[in-house]
Amino acid sequence: MMVSRNPEPPLLLAWERASFDHSTLLAWRLTQSCYPSVLIPIGIVLVILAVLLRAWRVRILTSVVSLLISWRAADFFQHFFERPRPVDWVVKHELTFSYPSSHAAIAVGFYGLWAVLLYSSDLPKPVRVIGSLLLAIFAAAICWARLALGAHYFTDVLGGALLGLSAALLCTALVVALFGGIAGPAGPEQNRAA
Repeated sequence: MMVSRNPEPPLLLAWERASFDHSTLLAWRLTQSCYPSVLIPIGIVLVILAVLLRAWRVRILTSVVSLLISWRAADFFQHFFERPRPVDWVVKHELTFSYPSSHAAIAVGFYGLWAVLLYSSDLPKPVRVIGSLLLAIFAAAICWARLALGAHYFTDVLGGALLGLSAALLCTALVVALFGGIAGPAGPEQNRAA
């Protein structure tokens, strides 16, 4: 409850102000990557790929479950904490509560998780390294975008990122407990063949 009743620390407010209203079009495009109009088609494509690519099935389904948990948990906690949005905003005035940032939760719990899943796969090393790096940068950029648009305080973004990380870790732990690893029942040998 501390976050919903206390103002942002002055040091964080200064950093938020420095990020505010920069590269607005880019920040808006990054923000849209966490809207249902983008996430639902991605989810549908991933479910289809999970049916077609047995070796990637567990990874794909883990990411979809982590996405759903991140998304819904952030919505639940926003209503629990009821923290108002910042008064300054750019492009779109969001009407939902502010803490935790659902965009940051999705960025880490879905796009960030994909960075880890890709890096830990059996794909060629350059694909793994470059793809993972791009996904990690994308996840961090989404978090930055929420500050640049004035939609959140820094602590909102931090709380959302930690929530997304928790969802990803929970899903990964469950998969390891159920299947013995994130590669799932296919195992590394079949991953290379697929």
